[in-house]
Amino acid sequence: MSNGFMARAIELSLENVRSGKGGPFATVIVKHGKIIAEGSNEVTSVNDPTAHGEIVAIREACRRLRTFQLSDCEIYTTCEPCPMCLGAIYWTRCARVYFANTIEDAAKIGFSDAFIYDEIRRPVTRRQLPMIPLMREEAQQAFRAWQEKRDRIPY
Repeated sequence: MSNGFMARAIELSLENVRSGKGGPFATVIVKHGKIIAEGSNEVTSVNDPTAHGEIVAIREACRRLRTFQLSDCEIYTTCEPCPMCLGAIYWTRCARVYFANTIEDAAKIGFSDAFIYDEIRRPVTRRQLPMIPLMREEAQQAFRAWQEKRDRIPY
């Protein structure tokens, strides 16, 4: 663990706020003691609701390392990850995550994800956003093709 890496993430988050580029969130990804990627929240500047600091940094790290897994990496993020970023972080299979602010801290300044956590726990049929099953049998073709594919890359 290095306070220097978190200090860099915090510096990026402050720069992001001051520049008007996005929210007060930033992430640094480290491999073997070296920063390999940085990302700041770009949601409002690029009109992409998925452009959270963690996602931006993960995309850059994967591009630079030419891999879809970051198993030897550590993630330093200025806030406990939201549900989307937490899911993405788990998919990276990174070694560990360090965070500064908590989800409660984020909620106090208007960034609450409580409704998403509530929705995830609900059965699909009881979610606020209508989720309607459609053409499952037809879609199963792709799943079967994947199962039968001998040269697939597991992930």
